[in-house]
Amino acid sequence: MRIVSGKYKGRRISPPTNLPVRPTTDLSKEALFNILNHQFSFRELKVLDIFAGTGSISYEFASRGAEPITAVDADFGCVNFIKKTAQQFDMDITAIKSDVYKFLERTKIKSDIIFADPPYDFTQEQFEKVYQLIFENELLEDDGLLIIEHSSHTSLEHLEHFSNSRKYGGSVFSFFEYELEDVDEEDDFDNEEE
Repeated sequence: MRIVSGKYKGRRISPPTNLPVRPTTDLSKEALFNILNHQFSFRELKVLDIFAGTGSISYEFASRGAEPITAVDADFGCVNFIKKTAQQFDMDITAIKSDVYKFLERTKIKSDIIFADPPYDFTQEQFEKVYQLIFENELLEDDGLLIIEHSSHTSLEHLEHFSNSRKYGGSVFSFFEYELEDVDEEDDFDNEEE
Protein backbone atom coordinates (compact mmCIF):
# COMPACT_ATOMS: atom_id res chain seq x y z
CA MET A 1 0.00 0.00 0.00
CA ARG A 2 1.39 3.42 -0.90
CA ILE A 3 0.39 7.06 -0.57
CA VAL A 4 -0.42 8.25 -4.09
CA SER A 5 -0.01 12.03 -3.78
CA GLY A 6 0.87 14.99 -1.59
CA LYS A 7 3.64 15.50 0.94
CA TYR A 8 4.18 11.76 1.47
CA LYS A 9 3.69 10.69 -2.16
CA GLY A 10 5.24 7.29 -2.86
CA ARG A 11 5.72 6.35 0.79
CA ARG A 12 4.88 2.70 1.36
CA ILE A 13 2.80 1.60 4.34
CA SER A 14 2.80 -2.05 5.39
CA PRO A 15 -0.09 -2.99 7.67
CA PRO A 16 -0.05 -6.31 9.53
CA THR A 17 -1.44 -9.15 7.43
CA ASN A 18 -3.91 -10.23 10.12
CA LEU A 19 -6.11 -7.10 9.99
CA PRO A 20 -9.72 -7.75 8.86
CA VAL A 21 -9.61 -5.29 5.97
CA ARG A 22 -10.07 -4.85 2.24
CA PRO A 23 -8.07 -1.69 1.46
CA THR A 24 -9.17 0.65 -1.34
CA THR A 25 -6.89 -0.04 -4.31
CA ASP A 26 -4.25 2.51 -5.28
CA LEU A 27 -5.95 2.91 -8.67
CA SER A 28 -9.31 3.69 -7.06
CA LYS A 29 -7.71 6.07 -4.54
CA GLU A 30 -5.95 7.97 -7.30
CA ALA A 31 -9.18 8.28 -9.29
CA LEU A 32 -11.14 9.41 -6.22
CA PHE A 33 -8.66 12.12 -5.27
CA ASN A 34 -8.50 13.37 -8.86
CA ILE A 35 -12.24 14.02 -8.53
CA LEU A 36 -11.90 15.69 -5.13
CA ASN A 37 -9.05 17.91 -6.37
CA HIS A 38 -11.54 19.77 -8.58
CA GLN A 39 -13.98 20.40 -5.73
CA PHE A 40 -11.89 21.04 -2.63
CA SER A 41 -8.79 22.76 -1.36
CA PHE A 42 -7.48 20.10 1.02
CA ARG A 43 -5.68 22.37 3.46
CA GLU A 44 -7.51 22.44 6.82
CA LEU A 45 -10.34 20.28 5.49
CA LYS A 46 -12.12 18.47 8.34
CA VAL A 47 -12.37 14.78 7.42
CA LEU A 48 -14.16 11.83 9.03
CA ASP A 49 -13.02 8.40 7.83
CA ILE A 50 -15.40 5.66 9.04
CA PHE A 51 -14.81 1.93 8.74
CA ALA A 52 -11.26 3.24 8.39
CA GLY A 53 -9.49 -0.14 8.25
CA THR A 54 -5.76 0.42 7.69
CA GLY A 55 -6.28 4.21 7.51
CA SER A 56 -5.34 4.31 3.83
CA ILE A 57 -7.83 7.09 2.98
CA SER A 58 -6.92 9.10 6.09
CA TYR A 59 -3.24 9.09 5.08
CA GLU A 60 -4.14 10.38 1.61
CA PHE A 61 -6.08 13.30 3.06
CA ALA A 62 -3.31 14.05 5.59
CA SER A 63 -0.66 13.93 2.88
CA ARG A 64 -2.57 16.64 1.02
CA GLY A 65 -2.81 18.90 4.09
CA ALA A 66 -6.29 18.08 5.45
CA GLU A 67 -6.68 18.47 9.21
CA PRO A 68 -8.06 17.47 11.59
CA ILE A 69 -8.88 13.92 10.51
CA THR A 70 -10.88 11.47 12.62
CA ALA A 71 -10.59 7.76 11.74
CA VAL A 72 -13.09 5.35 13.28
CA ASP A 73 -12.99 1.55 13.23
CA ALA A 74 -14.32 -1.20 15.49
CA ASP A 75 -11.14 -3.30 15.25
CA PHE A 76 -8.50 -2.74 17.92
CA GLY A 77 -5.64 -3.77 15.61
CA CYS A 78 -6.72 -1.32 12.89
CA VAL A 79 -6.98 1.58 15.35
CA ASN A 80 -3.56 0.82 16.84
CA PHE A 81 -2.00 0.66 13.38
CA ILE A 82 -3.52 4.02 12.38
CA LYS A 83 -2.27 5.63 15.61
CA LYS A 84 1.23 4.26 15.05
CA THR A 85 1.35 5.34 11.39
CA ALA A 86 -0.03 8.82 12.12
CA GLN A 87 2.63 9.30 14.80
CA GLN A 88 5.36 8.05 12.47
CA PHE A 89 4.43 10.55 9.75
CA ASP A 90 3.38 13.34 12.16
CA MET A 91 -0.16 13.41 10.74
CA ASP A 92 -3.09 15.10 12.50
CA ILE A 93 -5.21 11.92 12.67
CA THR A 94 -7.23 10.90 15.72
CA ALA A 95 -8.00 7.17 15.65
CA ILE A 96 -11.05 6.02 17.63
CA LYS A 97 -12.08 2.46 18.40
CA SER A 98 -15.86 2.34 18.21
CA ASP A 99 -18.81 0.70 16.56
CA VAL A 100 -19.37 3.10 13.68
CA TYR A 101 -23.15 3.29 14.13
CA LYS A 102 -22.78 4.17 17.82
CA PHE A 103 -20.14 6.76 16.97
CA LEU A 104 -22.41 8.41 14.36
CA GLU A 105 -25.28 8.49 16.86
CA ARG A 106 -23.34 10.38 19.55
CA THR A 107 -20.64 12.44 17.82
CA LYS A 108 -20.97 16.22 17.48
CA ILE A 109 -18.14 16.47 14.93
CA LYS A 110 -19.18 18.20 11.69
CA SER A 111 -16.96 17.39 8.72
CA ASP A 112 -16.30 18.75 5.25
CA ILE A 113 -15.83 15.23 3.90
CA ILE A 114 -17.03 11.94 5.35
CA PHE A 115 -15.61 8.82 3.71
CA ALA A 116 -17.31 5.50 4.52
CA ASP A 117 -15.92 2.14 3.42
CA PRO A 118 -18.17 -0.48 5.05
CA PRO A 119 -17.69 -4.19 4.34
CA TYR A 120 -18.90 -4.98 0.83
CA ASP A 121 -21.12 -7.76 2.21
CA PHE A 122 -23.23 -5.30 4.19
CA THR A 123 -26.96 -5.52 3.50
CA GLN A 124 -28.76 -2.70 1.71
CA GLU A 125 -30.26 -1.69 5.08
CA GLN A 126 -26.82 -1.49 6.71
CA PHE A 127 -25.48 0.79 3.97
CA GLU A 128 -28.57 2.98 4.17
CA LYS A 129 -28.28 3.26 7.96
CA VAL A 130 -24.81 4.83 7.56
CA TYR A 131 -26.30 7.42 5.21
CA GLN A 132 -29.32 8.05 7.45
CA LEU A 133 -27.31 8.62 10.61
CA ILE A 134 -25.02 11.12 8.87
CA PHE A 135 -27.82 13.23 7.42
CA GLU A 136 -30.25 12.91 10.34
CA ASN A 137 -27.55 14.03 12.78
CA GLU A 138 -26.32 16.77 10.41
CA LEU A 139 -22.70 15.62 10.53
CA LEU A 140 -21.79 17.24 7.20
CA GLU A 141 -20.99 20.91 6.74
CA ASP A 142 -23.45 22.69 4.39
CA ASP A 143 -21.09 22.36 1.42
CA GLY A 144 -19.76 18.99 2.60
CA LEU A 145 -19.59 15.66 0.81
CA LEU A 146 -20.35 12.09 1.88
CA ILE A 147 -18.60 9.35 -0.09
CA ILE A 148 -19.63 5.72 0.38
CA GLU A 149 -17.51 3.00 -1.19
CA HIS A 150 -19.37 -0.20 -2.08
CA SER A 151 -19.44 -3.02 -4.59
CA SER A 152 -21.26 -2.83 -7.92
CA HIS A 153 -23.88 -5.20 -6.45
CA THR A 154 -25.16 -2.42 -4.19
CA SER A 155 -27.03 0.65 -5.45
CA LEU A 156 -27.56 3.81 -3.39
CA GLU A 157 -28.81 6.08 -6.19
CA HIS A 158 -32.37 6.20 -4.79
CA LEU A 159 -31.27 8.00 -1.60
CA GLU A 160 -32.29 11.66 -1.32
CA HIS A 161 -28.97 13.49 -1.35
CA PHE A 162 -27.33 11.27 -4.00
CA SER A 163 -25.44 13.34 -6.58
CA ASN A 164 -23.45 10.84 -8.67
CA SER A 165 -21.34 7.70 -8.63
CA ARG A 166 -18.10 6.49 -10.21
CA LYS A 167 -17.17 2.87 -10.86
CA TYR A 168 -13.59 1.55 -10.82
CA GLY A 169 -13.29 -2.19 -11.36
CA GLY A 170 -15.55 -3.88 -8.81
CA SER A 171 -15.68 -0.77 -6.61
CA VAL A 172 -18.17 2.11 -6.73
CA PHE A 173 -17.93 5.50 -5.02
CA SER A 174 -21.36 7.04 -4.39
CA PHE A 175 -21.39 10.78 -3.64
CA PHE A 176 -23.98 12.60 -1.51
CA GLU A 177 -24.31 16.32 -0.79
CA TYR A 178 -26.86 18.94 0.17
CA GLU A 179 -28.48 20.74 -2.75
CA LEU A 180 -27.65 24.43 -2.72
CA GLU A 181 -30.87 26.40 -2.46
CA ASP A 182 -31.55 29.15 -4.97
CA VAL A 183 -30.31 32.51 -3.77
CA ASP A 184 -33.17 34.81 -2.81
CA GLU A 185 -32.60 38.04 -4.70
CA GLU A 186 -35.55 40.00 -3.28
CA ASP A 187 -33.30 41.99 -0.95
CA ASP A 188 -31.51 43.47 -3.95
CA PHE A 189 -34.71 45.20 -5.01
CA ASP A 190 -35.64 46.31 -1.48
CA ASN A 191 -32.34 48.12 -1.16
CA GLU A 192 -32.73 50.21 -4.30
CA GLU A 193 -32.84 53.97 -3.70
CA GLU A 194 -35.78 55.92 -5.11
